[in-house]
Amino acid sequence: MSTSNQSNAAAVRAFRVLETLAAAGGPLSMTDLVDTLGLPKQTVHRILTQLTDAWLVTRGASDKRYECSPRVRMLAVNVLMHAGPAAARHVLLEQLVAKVGETCNLTMLSGNDVVYVDRVETEWPLRMHLQPGSHVPLHCSASGKLLISFLPKDRRERMIDTLPLRAYSERTITDRDALRKELAVTRRRRLAINNQEHLQGLIAIAVPVMLDRHRACAAIAVQAPVGRVTLDDLLAFEPDLRRTADETAKTFLT
Repeated sequence: MSTSNQSNAAAVRAFRVLETLAAAGGPLSMTDLVDTLGLPKQTVHRILTQLTDAWLVTRGASDKRYECSPRVRMLAVNVLMHAGPAAARHVLLEQLVAKVGETCNLTMLSGNDVVYVDRVETEWPLRMHLQPGSHVPLHCSASGKLLISFLPKDRRERMIDTLPLRAYSERTITDRDALRKELAVTRRRRLAINNQEHLQGLIAIAVPVMLDRHRACAAIAVQAPVGRVTLDDLLAFEPDLRRTADETAKTFLT
């Protein structure tokens, strides 16, 4: 095999490792990767060492498991923000904002935060300005609570146990058992509520963008100041958010 072909084969194997880690519900062990990829252990170990040195993969200090690094997660977000389907998703958000009259956004998980993949602002003068790429905390945002609730149980519990539950307002959930109960309700109704938990005076609801019956890849949310609307007002738009989420899901599956 020529040097060029060897380099191409190595690059493809490295990509397969990243692809496997990205698709997993949580960090994977060396054995998990060897079994899934069907490659020799020494080959997987060499690839993981290279990827870790390049800060493309991180390894847990305690459990020695591997996962994609923040660098890779940011790459994925940037692709979603600017790739071809992004335009179609933006049009769907624009149509939703025209319908509900409030700011709407498309969000995804990024480590211990929620990242705004896209956002369309309302024309009202009273609004919160956040650009695509902005991050907000998981435990006190509607999208964050929704997306945590759909994680596989082991990963969800690990996240609940390790999240810094900082109080951003007097309504922020800072007790881990209370957060577990909130997430259980959120998953059951497939809708999350943020009642001034991140910023005083700002409320929001979010619904999942479902890849299948059990997997949520993103969230569609609407937010507004309490001086203009109530939670009941936002909840009245739930059917519109769900229709937009269903249409958005198609852009992730094609």
